[in-house]
Formats: sequence, C-alpha cells, structure tokens
Amino acid sequence: MESIFDIELELPNKEIYDRSKTLIGFEKKYSRISSNLRLLQEQEAVNAWSKKCHGQQLPILDYIQDKYSLIILAGDAGTGKTVTAEAIADRMVRDLNKEGYFIRLSTRVRGEGLHGQMGNLVNDAFKHLRDIAGKKRLCYLLIDEADAVATTRSTLQMHQEEKAAVNTLIQKIDEIRDLKGRAVVMMSTNRIHFIDEAMIRRAAVILEFTRPNAEERVEFFRQSLSGLKLSDDEIRQLSEMAGPSQGRDYGYSYSDLRLRLLPEVVAYAFTKNESITFDTIATAIENIKPSPVIL
Repeated sequence: MESIFDIELELPNKEIYDRSKTLIGFEKKYSRISSNLRLLQEQEAVNAWSKKCHGQQLPILDYIQDKYSLIILAGDAGTGKTVTAEAIADRMVRDLNKEGYFIRLSTRVRGEGLHGQMGNLVNDAFKHLRDIAGKKRLCYLLIDEADAVATTRSTLQMHQEEKAAVNTLIQKIDEIRDLKGRAVVMMSTNRIHFIDEAMIRRAAVILEFTRPNAEERVEFFRQSLSGLKLSDDEIRQLSEMAGPSQGRDYGYSYSDLRLRLLPEVVAYAFTKNESITFDTIATAIENIKPSPVIL
C-alpha cells in the first residue's frame, strides 16, 4: 500500500484540527459537505426525523440510497483544496464521535503503463479503503490531481489502458455505496473539465474553490499579521494591493500569501534586524507577483 498512498493518518488528528482554525471560509464549506454526507452516515436518524416531523418515512428518502459518497473539490492551484479535504474529514470524525482514517492516493497509481496495471492499482486502493472502513470506522480517500486518474474517456487520444482504469474507478465508487457513507472519496482537481462526465454525475457535492476576495484577504491579513498593530485602514490597503491589479484580473492565492508573501516579509525584516511594518509588507506585495491562473 505504501507504493500508492502518499499519507495515511488516524483521525481525529490534532495537527489537522489546529490547521483548520486558520482556513478562511471553512465553516461554510464544511456545512455544505457534512450535511450531505450525514444523510448517508446517519440514515436511521434521518428516518426517525422523517417519522417525527412528517408522520411517515417520506418517499423522497428513497433517493438517498442512490447517493454516491463522492465529493469533488475544484478550483485553481493554491486555493486550499487539499488542506480543506483533510480538515473536513477530521471535523466529521469529531462531530460523529467516530474513529477514522484519512488516506491520500498517489499519482503513482497510474503505474508504468503495463497492461492492466493501473486498473489493478485502483482496485487495490479501494480494497484498502473498504478494509479500513470496516463496520464502524470512517475512511476518507483523497484522490489529489484527480484529472490525472479520472480523465474523461471522451478524449480521442486517451489510451485504452487509461479508459479501462477509469471504468474500474467508476465501478469502485459505485460499489462503496453499500458502506453507507463510512467510505468517502474526495477528488481534488485544478481542471474539472478534464474529469470524466460519469464522475461529475456521481458527485454528491461539487465544491468550488476560488482565490480569496477582498473581504477574505482582509480576514487573512488580520489573522496572520496580529501583533503588528496595523490599523484597519492599513489592513484594507494590503488586501487591495494583493487583489487584481496592474492589468491582472486575478490576485494572490492562499498559497501565494502563506508560502511566498509572508515568508518574504519575515526574511526581509529579520535580515535587516527591523520590525515588520506596513511598508515592509507593501514592498513585498509590489515585488512578488501572484502565481498565474491554471486554465
């Protein structure tokens, strides 16, 4: 299993929990996904609610049985898809008071092009997912860069081996429905238009991730720059500077802010043995350009 999984973590996980506190807009994303997954994970409770509030088990509940425990996280690079997937899994385990695991599939699952290899590796991955979930535990499988594994079969250049592997992936997503939400597949992609149409149809939720807007950048800077005694006006100026400007129709991604801009600010002030000021940050924003949008 080590050859096809990048990570395998027991949940709940303190590091993931602490990191989730810094995610801008996480609560809204979590609420949407958890409300859908709980329909699968707590079917007895849903039936009891229906009988209590409507005096019967509503026919509409029959449709829940057909839902797939597949979530697609789609958006530009650096917008927090992977870290949000981890945080959602950790939060759901905590809220449901369950044991759980989070495993991330490696792109090594594509194999080396040998006949049947990719399909066999996909099959192995889902067998592991099913074994972990068992009868009680929750298991969340993240397929990062899913467009490399779940590529649309309508592409004329697609090799027959890849088509067969996508067919296997679809079949395995169909099969885990009998686990009633204990096994959840999350696909993360920067290019949702490359994901096979059958995957799109099966997704219980397609959650879109975008670069932070003006208010989200304000919240980010307030969180990250606490202790610097910047005024509200200065925070808003920094937010505007980090947004679309200089002929660009896009601003910084969260990854740009966390991994490029703020370390640059700290490095400059530390090297000069100076305090970090508004001008320090503004100069860094002028010098560091946001990463280009992936189309």
